[in-house]
Amino acid sequence: MATSSSAQTEVCAHISAIESVKHPKHAQCDECIKIGSSWVHLRICQECAATLCCDNSPNRHATKHAQTSRHPVIASAEVGERWLYCYPDDAFGEY
Repeated sequence: MATSSSAQTEVCAHISAIESVKHPKHAQCDECIKIGSSWVHLRICQECAATLCCDNSPNRHATKHAQTSRHPVIASAEVGERWLYCYPDDAFGEY
């Protein structure tokens, strides 16, 4: 589904396996809300649809989730951004 924006070639198998992109139910980090913290940007786990904060946020919940759950791919939840990122392969793709 996703291709590299620069070379228009297939990206990693994890991103290629995404058939439909999950989007956030709410514009908030699920984990930051629980602890009363703030976030910068939001990402959506493409396996379980958790909405979590990016690495520029104080708690880096999206990365922590990927490491503990082994869910490989996130999507940006930012308006106007249409990209996916695979943690194990350090690969990006657009949709």
